[in-house]
Parts: sequence; structure tokens; C-alpha cells
Amino acid sequence: MYSHLEDFIYKLYTSIGVKDPTGLEMHKIAKKLGVEITYDENKIFRFENEISLKKCTKRQEWMDFAHELGHCLMHCGLQVSMHPLFVELQEWQANNFAYHFCVPTFMLDKLYNYTVYDVMQLFNVEYDFACKRLEMYKNKKQGEIIHGQAAIT
Repeated sequence: MYSHLEDFIYKLYTSIGVKDPTGLEMHKIAKKLGVEITYDENKIFRFENEISLKKCTKRQEWMDFAHELGHCLMHCGLQVSMHPLFVELQEWQANNFAYHFCVPTFMLDKLYNYTVYDVMQLFNVEYDFACKRLEMYKNKKQGEIIHGQAAIT
């Protein structure tokens, strides 16, 4: 059973023809979603349908892109005029979106006997990111097992 976010990401990817990790290419995805990627030496930000990234490793750019895309798809307004707690909420949501967007649940569900290093390679993410995402995934699966067993007894 998918969460609202997992279902949203599944539908988003399938709507643009992305079905497996080989389709997770930042520039192609941005083009299909009508998002322009630019580069700025000083900061990473999103304004309307433009995402500005710092030039760095492809893995970091992919993860930063996903975070900023989360803002594009889920948020409106400028954070400079928001209450700090609302900014904190938006940042948490964008981070959570990035984990699920970079390493989608529907793609993880198709893998068997994989390691953190496999996830790093397949999904082009850094070690700590892959560890956190796998922890999230495994916790969800354990919750489903516990919930399913509780419903049976």
C-alpha cells in the first residue's frame, strides 16, 4: 500500500514514461515536466518553474534537483516572508519528497537482495542518502507487516 506521496510520485513518473532507474535522468525529467534547470555559483533555489543548482557532482545535483522540484510541485509563496515554522515544514516536506523522488518506492519494490551500494549506483545518490532512504523503506515494510499481523489476530 502506497502513501499519498508514493502514489503521487508513481503517477508522476509513469505519466512521463519513467518506469525504472535507467529513466531517472534529471535534464530529461525536467524537460518533460516543463522545468528549466539553470546554474548559480552561490546558491540553490527555485523560482516558479526554474530550478537553479550549484555545479557539483552528478549525485548531489540530482538530490538537490529533487529537493527543489518538491518545492515546485508542492509549495507556493516565498519563504522569506513566511513564519520560520512554516519554512521548516516546507523544508521537511521537500527533503521527504527528494528521498522518494530519487529512490521511488515502486522501483525499490522490484529489487531483491540489494545493498546500500546497489542503491547508490542504481539511483545515482550518495551513501548517506541511500542509507536514509533504505531505512525509511524498511521501516515502512516492517510497519506493514506488523499492521497486517495485528489485523489478522
